[in-house]
Amino acid sequence: MSSSSFLHQRQQFQQILSNPFRITPLTSTSTTIKPSLISLLFSRSGFLILLLLIIILGVFFPWINFFGNSSSSSSLSLKNQLKWKEYSLAQAVSFVAKNQTVIVCAVSQPYLPFLNNWLISISRQKHQDQVLVIAEDYATLYTVNQKWPGHAVLVPPAPDAQTAHKFGSEGFFNFTSRRPRHLLHILELGYNVMYNDVDMVWLADPFPYLKGQHDVYFTDDMTAVKPLNHSSELPPPGKKGRTYICSCMIFLRPTNGAKQVMKTWIEELKGQPWTKKKKSNDQPAFNWALNKTVGQAELYLLPQAAFPSGGLYFKNETWVQETKGLHVIIHNNYITGFDKKIKRFRDFGLWLVDDHASESPLGKL
Repeated sequence: MSSSSFLHQRQQFQQILSNPFRITPLTSTSTTIKPSLISLLFSRSGFLILLLLIIILGVFFPWINFFGNSSSSSSLSLKNQLKWKEYSLAQAVSFVAKNQTVIVCAVSQPYLPFLNNWLISISRQKHQDQVLVIAEDYATLYTVNQKWPGHAVLVPPAPDAQTAHKFGSEGFFNFTSRRPRHLLHILELGYNVMYNDVDMVWLADPFPYLKGQHDVYFTDDMTAVKPLNHSSELPPPGKKGRTYICSCMIFLRPTNGAKQVMKTWIEELKGQPWTKKKKSNDQPAFNWALNKTVGQAELYLLPQAAFPSGGLYFKNETWVQETKGLHVIIHNNYITGFDKKIKRFRDFGLWLVDDHASESPLGKL
């Protein structure tokens, strides 16, 4: 093909691009495709022109669309943030629940790394879609919902939880004492609810262990080794006249018995407020509630080998080896301090966010 012929065809192609949506008048001459156009389409140069057109449409149109939508994406993000700010607990639970069951945690901004670590372990068990984060400050609410829309809710009023509260502090008490109210509300909506502290890691799926139709399922907080076939009944009281059950991992069915336990827990917290002299936390009140509702609720102690306390799992290497393969949820308790907990998780290969952040619905924070 001569250069003048190719230039002529290029001019024809440019004319087509200049007005690709031009409507040709419906005349007898316009309905017949000219032979020169047919020869152009089936020639080598026509093929090159067609290929060039595909490249232009494939590359430039999405690029233009990206810039065209940048402002609308920003406004949409702001709109979503405002939407989730007004999100009620009932709306949130309805959004995330699967099989009438929701998994909840309560988190303030300093604990977002622990939340992410916990979520990675839950994602590996394919239960992340059921998770609802009860945000205890607006920073957490916005962070989670921006990255994972609809999976965080704030139940007002938000406590002053901008710092990592130490166990036994007034801030820690104020933070944790809201828990039974959240759980009771979810039960009253008709849902099963599992509560976890976020300093936990799932090694297996816990739901097969929730056997029967009991009202409340919980774990022992003691370090003394129990036999593998130990009783599922509430253990006897200890030296302080109450049991030592952990309030960190609880599963509740929406029954009258479970609701009564939550109501009693709330009353116990009211009767045992935090003072400088008596630095209360939510766990003794939970134990008193369990002790006082025996006979009113069906209680179930989960197996120690599957749900060990941190004081057992991280400090009894012999027991860990003897029960290897039986562990389901590990709780990083029996240690205080943000950095100490992270170090312990790292030492035991349970701090997952360093290398596996992509497995979390939140990604890398």
